[in-house]
Amino acid sequence: MNQELDGNILIRYIVMLGDFLLLNVLLFFFINFFLEGVAYDALKDRIIVFMTANVALAMSEACFDVVVDVRNERFVRIVWQAIKMTLTQTVLMFTMLRVIYNPGGVFVSIVKWWPMSLCLVVFFRMLELTAIRFYRRIGRNTRRVILVGWAKPMLKTYENIMMNPFTGYRTLGYFSDDDCKGLEHKVKNLGTIADLKRMMEEENPLVCGADEIFVSLPNDESNTLLKIVKFCDRNMIHFFYVPVIFGDKRLNLAALNCSGQVLFTNHAEPLNSVGNKMVKRVFDIVCSSFVCLCMLPFMPIVALIIKRQSPGPLFFRQERTGLNGETFYCYKFRSMHVNKDADTMQATKDDPRKFPFGNFMRKTNIDELPQFINVLKGDMSIVGPRPHMLKHTEMYHQLIDEYMVRHYCKPGITGLAQVRGYRGETKELWMMEKRVESDIEYMESWTFLMDIKICLETAFQMLFHQSKNAY
Repeated sequence: MNQELDGNILIRYIVMLGDFLLLNVLLFFFINFFLEGVAYDALKDRIIVFMTANVALAMSEACFDVVVDVRNERFVRIVWQAIKMTLTQTVLMFTMLRVIYNPGGVFVSIVKWWPMSLCLVVFFRMLELTAIRFYRRIGRNTRRVILVGWAKPMLKTYENIMMNPFTGYRTLGYFSDDDCKGLEHKVKNLGTIADLKRMMEEENPLVCGADEIFVSLPNDESNTLLKIVKFCDRNMIHFFYVPVIFGDKRLNLAALNCSGQVLFTNHAEPLNSVGNKMVKRVFDIVCSSFVCLCMLPFMPIVALIIKRQSPGPLFFRQERTGLNGETFYCYKFRSMHVNKDADTMQATKDDPRKFPFGNFMRKTNIDELPQFINVLKGDMSIVGPRPHMLKHTEMYHQLIDEYMVRHYCKPGITGLAQVRGYRGETKELWMMEKRVESDIEYMESWTFLMDIKICLETAFQMLFHQSKNAY
């Protein structure tokens, strides 16, 4: 049984204490050097300000974890938590000041205070994260881990979580009946599953001294699993189950609560949440409305050039596969001469069907602008998997097992696959496989910040012509 104090809790408290020290130092300089026209001169006034600021910080810290102590945490989530914490603290502080003290210039104070506090908190989070990683790298605040079961999932777990010294995991070894190809050179072999059972019965110090046990066993080993779970509970060891791999297929199961019962699904979908859907839809409506308004004055010019270079309609309308496999009409500015292969053949680099201005529109993505109309209609989102023509859906869902999974999410004008360079003509199957892989990753790990990041990266690529596959 591990008698040590959980280092993560201690780190969390140290970081929170640092937040309070930072707040009070910043508040001192803020009152003395950055405020004009706000009556905080009297000692009583300053005491009120400091008290409300600290109470507001305590309330916001209770609402949002600092997460800098979490092992292997992404820095983007640390920044997002800092944004929410500082914004909440700012609103609470000045709301309480308005009610208790009612000074003038509160809005001006908020505009000055929040950016300063956010920048400082993010800066100190970077310093704290660097210090914590160094602390763990030298062997402190570590977690002792034992791996049990099939080699493939254990190898993946080791490489993804424990191989990085910054996470502070120290792997004691593994128990397995497999040949453990690939794992034996990285982690010490402690024996078979039978050896583990014997050591658990004997209360062996090696297994009792572990902090965490990661297990990957099939369902027919339920008795073994139950023994390991009971052993972990008895010795205060954290138990983690790693989904097994069938062939080369790993089931990444996510827990769901259904009428009080915990179920597991192989695809987590954050956009199933009503709140997340609402945030994404509001963003889509606001942004697409703005783009459509900006597009109106230029449409006559675009229409005139298209008509002069190629007879036919202004818009190209094509059936595409959308949310849940439903078909919808996707709009684009027409960039090719009217042809019979438009719905079956992808554009190629030197495609003779393109006219000069159409080629320019495709390279600069101007031809995609009418898809903001699709966004307003609700057929598409600004960010999501690119909708494919029906022929491709019919073809690739036979070739790629997870191809249709990408349709659990509303299609987008741009997406994670596109900013990674997986766009344009797909000459080989692996290109489409990479697209599908990125689309599913987006669907399973969606956040609003991810949408913003993808939009910014898309704008950068459009401005500086970073994509070589846009034709």
